[in-house]
Amino acid sequence: MGKGNEEAGLYGQALIKKYITMKTFMYLAVTLLCINLLGCQNKKKNSTKNESKFAKEMVEFTPYEGNPLFSGTDTGTWDKKIRERGYILFEDGIYKMWYTGYKGEDSDPKYLGYATSKDGVNWERYSAQPVFSGKWTEDMFVIKNQGTYYMYAEGENDIAHLLTSEDGVNWQEQGDLIILTVGGDTIPGPYGTPTVWIEDGKWYLFYERDDEAIWLAVSDDHITWVNVQDKPVIDKGPKEYDAGAVAANQVVKFKGKYYIFYHASSNPDWSNPDAEALWSSNVAMSTDLINWVKYPGNPIVKGDSSSPILVFDGEKYRLYTMHGKVCMYLPKHGG
Repeated sequence: MGKGNEEAGLYGQALIKKYITMKTFMYLAVTLLCINLLGCQNKKKNSTKNESKFAKEMVEFTPYEGNPLFSGTDTGTWDKKIRERGYILFEDGIYKMWYTGYKGEDSDPKYLGYATSKDGVNWERYSAQPVFSGKWTEDMFVIKNQGTYYMYAEGENDIAHLLTSEDGVNWQEQGDLIILTVGGDTIPGPYGTPTVWIEDGKWYLFYERDDEAIWLAVSDDHITWVNVQDKPVIDKGPKEYDAGAVAANQVVKFKGKYYIFYHASSNPDWSNPDAEALWSSNVAMSTDLINWVKYPGNPIVKGDSSSPILVFDGEKYRLYTMHGKVCMYLPKHGG
């Protein structure tokens, strides 16, 4: 073979190798693109599938046009402002709301107010004075068991305490909560946003510590509680909306599943008075009260609206948010 033919042969081989290399590269690129697209589609399908596991009655709400329904007086009263979680029960055709009032400064004492409504929209204060002022009371949870109202609330510096009442108006202080580890050691406080669930005679307490996570404990005497496990049952994140803080507000059992309504913030610096921390309303679901799956569509309402409370009006569930002002949300699908 002549030198010219040899060079031509080598050049041809080089072109073939280059072609094969480019073809392989293109094949790999197309394969990776397909895998990527398939992954995105599967992720979207899984998200949609996970959303479908949540009952629409628990997560799909639309704001009432007349919001807000209730707020502080903005006058010189003891409840010029309201804050934190309040609580609403619907009993015997009457909506009953307990709320925290104060004069406007963070350092002002927080006392217990009470209001009622025939329709859950138009509210009337029970009195011009607090119904309980013997101790700082805010961020309360109320449950009625065997004819007695139990109120779990935060005191000054977020120290959780218990009050009881026979009529929902006259309250007696029962003392601060004590929470123990599984091993029996006392957990240093404070314990905040106490939320109780009672089932088959057993009392469960969901609580937070500096809004870092949500823990679960049980009790025989309603005051001293023992952790079910020492690790949280709900952590912050991984999504941004609840990466800064989480706290439970209420547990509801619907169609055999537990739904926990909780508020959250995306800002880890939320406790800084100068920080702009927005709070949201969210839902998670469980079958055992310990393992929770967060709703992929969280937050369930738009804007800076938190401390969600679900109320069954005899026909359908309504959602109320109660931090700073009370707003109502109705089912998107009519109940």
